This record gives sequence, structure tokens and C-alpha cells, in this order.
Amino acid sequence: MKSWMPFEWIAALRFLQEGRMQSLLIIVGVGVGVAVIVFMSALLSGLQANLVRRTLSSQAHIVLLPAEEVARPQVAGEGALNRVQKQAQRLRSIDQWQQLRARLEGWPEIAAVSPVASGPAFAVRGDASKAVTLLGIDPGRYNRVVDLAGRLAAGELRVGAGETVIGIELAKDLGAEVGDKLRLTGAEGQAETLTVTGLFDLGNKGVNARNVYVGLRTGQTLLDLVGGVSNIDLALHDLDEAEDVAQRIAAESGLIADSWIRTNAQFVTALTSQRVSSDVIRFFIALSVSFGIASVLVVSVVQRSKEIGILRAMGATQAQMRRIFLLQGGIVGFLGSLLGSALAWSFLMLWRMLARNPDGTPLFDIGVEPALVAIAAGGASVVGILAALLPARRAAGLDPVVAIRG
Repeated sequence: MKSWMPFEWIAALRFLQEGRMQSLLIIVGVGVGVAVIVFMSALLSGLQANLVRRTLSSQAHIVLLPAEEVARPQVAGEGALNRVQKQAQRLRSIDQWQQLRARLEGWPEIAAVSPVASGPAFAVRGDASKAVTLLGIDPGRYNRVVDLAGRLAAGELRVGAGETVIGIELAKDLGAEVGDKLRLTGAEGQAETLTVTGLFDLGNKGVNARNVYVGLRTGQTLLDLVGGVSNIDLALHDLDEAEDVAQRIAAESGLIADSWIRTNAQFVTALTSQRVSSDVIRFFIALSVSFGIASVLVVSVVQRSKEIGILRAMGATQAQMRRIFLLQGGIVGFLGSLLGSALAWSFLMLWRMLARNPDGTPLFDIGVEPALVAIAAGGASVVGILAALLPARRAAGLDPVVAIRG
């Protein structure tokens, strides 16, 4: 041993070396537990990130809509109760949307703002017709909210005058390809014949069969929203802030602000439940690891009672004996965490090789973050120290005379 090492470290390492097999087994046990925790955490994070990315591939983080029109009470006559009949909501523009867009672009939480003219329409090509959702967009702005240009299956994102981009499912239904023409008719009867310049695949069959993208001015004309927009789509830097930002915007502007969290409430609940169940599993794994360390150290106290008694008789204090066993727990936890991190990395590399789509691409991105490894190493060390509290207390409480005689 190094002469510069404190007494507690020398004794702790000596005890671990004397019980090599016990030390090795518990280090491997800690390593397996840490590997499961790190692998599960990385796998869950990658899976949830992939699910959120797929869910938001065709929708904005926040959508701003005009406030609902207030219904007026109908007078039923003298002595009768007034009856409030809910008014049918019609397609309306957001008031002063240009000023609102400029104001929202100054918010630090907001990454992109895209005004959209959206509403129902009919797409007709030959004998085929389909009810669709028409979206008039500014491509430069909209691409920062939804990566439409990056999800093109054919053609290009060009929505100038007389041009449109449709989904691959709608193209199948209408028998259309890039370069073909189709006729779009808005709800108010405005119609225009457009050329298909691109086909998109946003990973959502319903969206691919429903959405039709045109230029903003074309959309305004077909939907009878000249100069107006029906909604404003927003992209945020932090997805988790969507609901808070939406509530702030709604309070300041009086508009309806739907966040992706509210729109996909069941999906978010499922993600939360998955995260909670994973946390419970990780807790019980850590608990089993701590019991393993504690049991080994308790056995060590019993086996080395004479050595402990001799050390106490030679002047070792109770505090020093406690630190010896606490150090053993911390060393075992730390070495186990290093082994577990290496095992987790190996498992993840194996997962990347085996879990692939039919086309050979990875199922989803997954990796080990350095912060996760650091937390695992620190956590395992802390668990090891906490697990050693009872054995350390027992070792410090041994009577040196009784221990030596035993």
C-alpha cells in the first residue's frame, strides 16, 4: 500500500483484496444493476423522443385560433326563460394577425411563427373526388414549424400560383402524380385548377390522405379569407414548455391556444405512465443492489471480527472503523458503476445492430449521454455508502476484547 494513503483507505482496500471473490461478485452484481438502469434509461429516452418526433412531424407545437363566437340568448317571451342556442362556428380570420406575428417572433421561447389559411375543401381529378383540408402556407416560415420539405417523397416543395403539394395517400386516391392537375373547390364555392408539384409523406396516413398545401394567397382566395389567416402555427425551442406558453399567449391575446400537449393528452398520459413505471423499476433495482452490498459487508464484519478487534485494540477509533466500511461500500458502488456503464454501452451497440427497420435504417436514435453515466456512477457510489451504514455501525460497535477472544 502507498504510505501516503490514509489509514482508512489502506484498511478498506486490504479487506476488499482479502475477500476477492466476494468483492468481485458484488461488483459484478452492482455492474449488472447499473447496466440495466443505464440501458433502460437510454432506451426509454430514445423511444420517447422518437414517438414525440413522429407525433409532431405533422403538427405545430402550438396552434392559435380565433376565439369562439359568443352565442346570443333568444327571448322566448314574457315570463319564459331565455334560451341560449350555441352559434355555429364559421371560418374566420385572426384579427390583426400581422401585428401578433411580429410580437410573437420576439418571444425567446418561440423558434418559429407561421400564419396559415386552413379550411375544408374538395379535391377533384377526373371521376375521383375527396374531401380534404386545404392549407395555405408561406413555405419559408412553415418549414421551420413542420419539416415539409424534408418529408417529400417525390417532386419539390413549390406552392406558387397554380401549384400544390399533396400527400402520398391522397395521390393514390385521386390517381395523381407529380405534374398532374387537380381541381380544388373551397367551402364557399371558389375553385381553382392546380398542378401537383410534390408528394409528401409525414408518417401519418390520415394526414397524408387529407392535407393539401398551397400558397398562402391561393389558400386565402379559395377559403374566402382574403388578407386573413385562420390560425398561426408556432414552434418552440423547448417542447415541454408548450402548455405554459400557450396559456400565456391565450391570456394576453384572447385567442384559443392549443398546445401539442393538450391536443395529444392521451399520448402524453401514456408517456408519463411509462416514465413512472420505469422509475419504479429503477428504484427496485437500486434497492436490490443496496441489499446485496449490505449483506456482503455484514458477512465481512462477521468474518473479520478478530481483525477489527485488533485494530480497535491498537488505537483505531469507532469513527475510523465506520469510515473503513463506508469506503468499502463506496468503492464497490463506484467500480460497479464503471463496469455497468461499459456493459450498458455494449448492450446499446448490440441494440443498434439488431433493431433495424426493413430498409436497414436504425429503428430509432439511441445513445448514452455522459450526464447519464455520471449520474449512474455517483448514484451507485451513494447507494454503496448508504448500504454500508449498518455494517459500519456494527463494526464500530464491536468490543475489541470480545472480538479478539471470539
